Amino acid sequence: MALISRKSFQLCSSSTPASRSALMTLSKRLNFISGQRKPQNCSSVAMRMLCVKDKSQHTFCRKKHVQLQMQPLSFNETVCVSEDTRNSTKSGNVWMDEQLFFKKLDNLCTSKEIFYFLSSLEVMSDIMASGALQRISEVEVDDNGLKNPGLLENEIFRALCFQFEFESSKLSNTALLNALQALMKLRIDPQSTLMTSLLSESEERLGRGQLTAENLCALGECLLELKGPSCVMLEQIVNHMQERDIERWSPREIVMVYKILQVTVREGKQCQNLLNRLNSVTLHTVSQLSPNFASVILNSLVVLCQTQAVPLVTALCKHSVKHVPYFTDHELVNVLEAFLYFGQNLQIFAEALERHVPKSICTMHPQTVSKVMQYCCKKMILSKPIFDAVAEGFVSSADKFTTDQIAAYIIPFGTLNYLPPSASSLFRKLETVLHTHLRHFQPHTLLNLLHSCVLIQRYPVNFLPKIFNPYFLQKLQGK
Repeated sequence: MALISRKSFQLCSSSTPASRSALMTLSKRLNFISGQRKPQNCSSVAMRMLCVKDKSQHTFCRKKHVQLQMQPLSFNETVCVSEDTRNSTKSGNVWMDEQLFFKKLDNLCTSKEIFYFLSSLEVMSDIMASGALQRISEVEVDDNGLKNPGLLENEIFRALCFQFEFESSKLSNTALLNALQALMKLRIDPQSTLMTSLLSESEERLGRGQLTAENLCALGECLLELKGPSCVMLEQIVNHMQERDIERWSPREIVMVYKILQVTVREGKQCQNLLNRLNSVTLHTVSQLSPNFASVILNSLVVLCQTQAVPLVTALCKHSVKHVPYFTDHELVNVLEAFLYFGQNLQIFAEALERHVPKSICTMHPQTVSKVMQYCCKKMILSKPIFDAVAEGFVSSADKFTTDQIAAYIIPFGTLNYLPPSASSLFRKLETVLHTHLRHFQPHTLLNLLHSCVLIQRYPVNFLPKIFNPYFLQKLQGK
C-alpha cells in the first residue's frame, strides 16, 4: 500500500531543473482555448495551470482537452455551469449534463475506462472532476490497497490533481471535500503539496464557518484518517456542530459526529448536551440505519459511556437483529460488545445468531467467534447449533488461534456444562494445542481453561504437574 512521494506532485514547482523539465514537457502537450494567449514560459503554467478568461470564470486547459469550469466561491452550494459553458457546444466543445455524467461514470469499472471516458469530454465542472476521482478510488482500491499503482502516473489523473492543487480556493465545498476523500483513499502522501493545499483550504473554510453539516462530517472523516484523534481541527468541527440543526441531519452525518465525539471527548463529559441532543434525534432515525451505521453508533455509545441512553440502546439492539446476517466480522463484534456492556439479552437476537453463526463459522474470523462464545457464556445462552459448529471449527482450525481465542472457544463448554457430539475430537485437539502453546498462555487464562475442562469431567491429568509447581504458582500470584 505505497504512498505517492511528495515530489510526485511537485511538478508545479519551478525551483528545480527536473521540475522545470517535466513542466515544459507537460506545457507542450496542453492545448489552450482559441483566442487565449499561450503562456510564455513553463513557470507561468506552473504557478497558475489555467487561463483566465474573466473575473468570474477560470478554464483549465490540459492534454485531452478536458477543462474544469469553476465559478466564483459559493461555499454552500454545488457549482453551476456558467452560461458561457452552456454555449460552448456551439464552438465545438463537448459539455455533458452532470446527471448523465455520473450515470455513465457509475457504469465504468476500471480506471482505464474512466480515463478514456474523461478524454472524450472537453468541459467538466469541478463536481464532475471530483466525482471522477471518487469513482477511480472506488474501483481501484481494495482491502490490500491500490490495485493499479500505475494509474497515479496517468496524464489525465495528474492533470486533474494539478487543477485541484492550484485552484483549491475556487472549488465548491462539495468538490473540495470529495477530492480530498478520494485522494486520501488512493493513499496520496498527506505531506504532498496537493494534499496540503486541499487541507489548508478546508481549514480556512472551517475557520470562516462556511462548511455545511455534511461538509463538516466529510472533513472530520478525512482528519480522523490523516491526522488522528489529536487533530485540533476536530474540536473546531465539534464546536460548529453544536450550532447546527441536528434534527435535519442525515444518518451518515449523525454517524460521523458520533465517530468524531468518541475520539475527541473523554467519556462525552465535555459535550454531553450535544450528545443528549444527538441521542434523542438518533432514536427517531434508528429504522433508517444500515448495518454499518448501527454498529458504529453502538460502539460510540459504549466508548462514550452513554449508559443513560437506554431507549436508544434498546432500539438499536432490536434493530440489529435483522442485520445479523449482513454484519461484517468487525461490525458484529461491535454489536456484541455493546450488548454485553449495556446488559442487553434479547431472545430474538440469540435466535438470529443461532441461524447465522453455524452456517458462517468457516468464514468468520476467530475473534468474532470468540466474541459470540463470550456473549453466549455471559448471558448463559446454550445454543447447541452454535456450540456444535464452534467445536467443529476448533478441531479444523485451532492451530491458527491465539491463546486467548483458544480459551474463548473452550471455556463456555465448561461454564454451560455442554459436551458437543464431536467432544472426543475436540478435546484431543485441545490437548495437542495445549502441548504446543502451553508456555504462551497467561497463568489465569490457562487455569480458567483447565477448570472448564474439569466442569465437564474432562480432567487435564497430563497438565496437573505443570500447574502444581512453584514456578507456575508464583506466576499466578504475579510474583
